[in-house]
Amino acid sequence: MKTKFAASVLSALLYVQGLLGIAGLATVLLKERAHAGEVSTNSDMPSGPSLLAVR
Repeated sequence: MKTKFAASVLSALLYVQGLLGIAGLATVLLKERAHAGEVSTNSDMPSGPSLLAVR
């Protein structure tokens, strides 16, 4: 009886570890996607002084 309980606990832990791995992978992918969008947005803006600021 104890071996069935231990097996079910280990199975639950492996299941949770798999879910956490998937969540971590999704987090990394979404962060990279957001960072890539941020970089492309920043590259559209001029880096020097604005023409409106120059007299």
